[in-house]
Amino acid sequence: MSSEPIQRRALYQQVADRLRKRIYDHQLRAGDAVDERALCRTFGISRTPLREALKVLHSEGLVELVPNRGCFVKGVDLDELRDLFPVMAVLEGLCAREAVQRGTAEDLQRLEELHERLERYAAAGDTDAYYEDNFRFHQLVQELSRNRWLQRVSTDLRKILRLVRHTQLLVDGRLQRSLEEHRRIMEAFRAHDADAVEQCVKEHLSAQLRALEQMESAPESSASAHP
Repeated sequence: MSSEPIQRRALYQQVADRLRKRIYDHQLRAGDAVDERALCRTFGISRTPLREALKVLHSEGLVELVPNRGCFVKGVDLDELRDLFPVMAVLEGLCAREAVQRGTAEDLQRLEELHERLERYAAAGDTDAYYEDNFRFHQLVQELSRNRWLQRVSTDLRKILRLVRHTQLLVDGRLQRSLEEHRRIMEAFRAHDADAVEQCVKEHLSAQLRALEQMESAPESSASAHP
């Protein structure tokens, strides 16, 4: 008899996944009211699992529950980003350091495969595909740290920063600069240089924040860059 546990996800968790994706895909934008009745009809569910799902997203900082008013999608302002990005830079830098120290040749190959795709997407100017594999790259680095506590804290912050990380790639020249930063990260991984990879990842996160600050200071150009 198999001893593997049966994986069953509660309905509210599945609903939370769908809503989270809508927020990340900007189908639900910052400030939008969450129409509970419409979502119940769309998903074919009752109010109970929907409200449990909204509580999950509230705990992740993605929505705000306002008494007597309802639920609203939260935005992240520049002051919050200036607080969040340095913290994430430290966490992701530490993940990268531990990934180098604990990694195997097979782990490096997995990173190489993702990096090769980033090279292709950047050459094609495919920002959306680049972002998705960039997200997977950072996720894999966290996984390869093999530090579950570090992964847990990093994952919580990534859920918030994912709201804006794609946006910074829309700044003129940022896609190619991001790729150059990834090339330096990979050089450090190949050299098994934990100090260098940690520093490269920190600089990569800092560059993302600077790009977002650049967008904030030039609202007309940034607005025109959005699809």
